[in-house]
Amino acid sequence: MRTRLARTTARTIAAVTVAAACAVGTAGAAVAAPATSDTDPAPSACRPANQTGVVTPAPSSAGHAHYRVVLTAAPGTSPCLLQGSPTGVGFSLNGSPRAVDATSYGDQSTPVAFGPGAPVAFDIQVPSSPGPASANEVTFTLQAPDGEIPGVAGANGPLGVDGGTQIGPVEPA
Repeated sequence: MRTRLARTTARTIAAVTVAAACAVGTAGAAVAAPATSDTDPAPSACRPANQTGVVTPAPSSAGHAHYRVVLTAAPGTSPCLLQGSPTGVGFSLNGSPRAVDATSYGDQSTPVAFGPGAPVAFDIQVPSSPGPASANEVTFTLQAPDGEIPGVAGANGPLGVDGGTQIGPVEPA
């Protein structure tokens, strides 16, 4: 013979057990349903908003100073192809533009893979001169095999620029 207290305790235990099982089942279902690439594609690493750029001095050559611009893709972005030298290159110091026109040099026809874990780099070659203009920002438009990538990308770091500055093609970093 069961007492009223025993029946109430049994019902309470059963209700708690069912509630706990539902909570675990719901949490498990949420974890088991990740987003798929069909419904949530990763953004392109080639978009300027999905990359960071750093300028560092590189070894100089006869009559030229060199700076290396390394671009790194944000995690979770999809790989893409770049090709040739960036165009529309501009230089500034703390936001003040430097009046230097840059031209491209080197092979412009080799595509290069860019994405998370696959950074790319390009060279800025500046003729040696007694007084290059100081800069700490470079802005540019990246190129793909089928044309220009929309948007302006950038990189930060100290460099000197002057007339005759040339920009090399992107290559694996």
